[in-house]
Amino acid sequence: MSLSRFAFAAALATLAAPAFADTNITVLHVSENKAQVAVWDKAAADYNAQQKGVNVQFKYLENEAFKAKLPTMLQSQDSRPELFYSWAGGVMQAQNRAGFLKDLTADVGSVQSTMVPAAVDAFKIDGKTVGVPFEMGLVAFYYNKKLFEKAGVKAEDIKTWEDFLGAVKKLKAAGITPIVVGAGDKWPMHFYYSYLVMRIGGEHALVDAKAGKDGGFKNATFVEAGKRLRELGALEPFQPGFLSTKHTESTGMFGDGKGAMDLMGQWLLGMQAPYSTSGKGLPEEDIGILTFPVVSGGKGRATDTLGGINGWLVTKTAPPEAVDFLKFFSQEKYAHEAAATGAYIPVVKGANAAITNPLFKRLASELAATTYHQNYFDQDLGPSVGRVINDISVAVAAGEMTPEAAAAAIQEAAEQQ
Repeated sequence: MSLSRFAFAAALATLAAPAFADTNITVLHVSENKAQVAVWDKAAADYNAQQKGVNVQFKYLENEAFKAKLPTMLQSQDSRPELFYSWAGGVMQAQNRAGFLKDLTADVGSVQSTMVPAAVDAFKIDGKTVGVPFEMGLVAFYYNKKLFEKAGVKAEDIKTWEDFLGAVKKLKAAGITPIVVGAGDKWPMHFYYSYLVMRIGGEHALVDAKAGKDGGFKNATFVEAGKRLRELGALEPFQPGFLSTKHTESTGMFGDGKGAMDLMGQWLLGMQAPYSTSGKGLPEEDIGILTFPVVSGGKGRATDTLGGINGWLVTKTAPPEAVDFLKFFSQEKYAHEAAATGAYIPVVKGANAAITNPLFKRLASELAATTYHQNYFDQDLGPSVGRVINDISVAVAAGEMTPEAAAAAIQEAAEQQ
């Protein structure tokens, strides 16, 4: 072939060959907190601007839909996200056993060194790093100060479970719905059961039950937690129709002032206004935070906390750019922005100094002082047992299942897992 014909053929080949396609990185999440998503979108935009040919995009899937659809998505090359939101715990471990997660041990040491060790450890399995945390969360009672005042309830007087039940009775007597809950999604009710197990059995209660000690989940701690939850349910403290109310609806109810309390994670602060009828919700100065009360005679402490350690997992087939973005996202800059805007409580050391919101400051201080931090039970225990925990929590509160039957159901699920 002559040089000219070779050049012509090469030119044709160049024209026929596709240009390098963009590397698309999908980050799947469940957050409805606008401040949180704003930080994430900014990080993606900054990265995309620096890395030509890479397109990182955060995509939202509603919480329950996320849990239901993700297992199928992970099995499909076409729908599998490159990164996705995780609460760590047993669900993450199941995803790792199924071979869906990339081993990040050799890649993320530099960002891990800037983070709270307990959060980093939550995303390790047998010493292997499978994810990177970004947030620590706390479940607490959020209360409407004006409704408490109307009923003559003082938050500072609520220290024990008996104090709490007394406050519920006072609120009812004043014609106020004491508690709103999205029991239609089930998991919001499991916060009550989880905290009661922690307050009654202490920090070793869940670990011992998983190890099968003293009858496993059928032991006295879990039965007693069910009895206390039923004790609360018998007072009819929840809004009418609570069994079919979704989490977003109950959040809006709290924002509308239709209930005095909501036992929820810190995301409530970013959701209560948008889901309220007015779109404005309660002014932050009208919202207080109440620590879950202790149970008299129990082993748990008021400083033992329940909440997530949330982070990102990378799927095994994700390109190197996915890990590179995760490291970029994890830098201190975005953690400080999240803290300053009240988007979330970052796991990066020192970032919480940027928090100005008094409610987030309170949450951050409680987390800093925690004597034992427990991941959500339904995530810790894995998908099958976690689902049962959620189901029985609603059933016991509604009086549809005895505490003994509930504990036995959890144990049966654990044995079959």
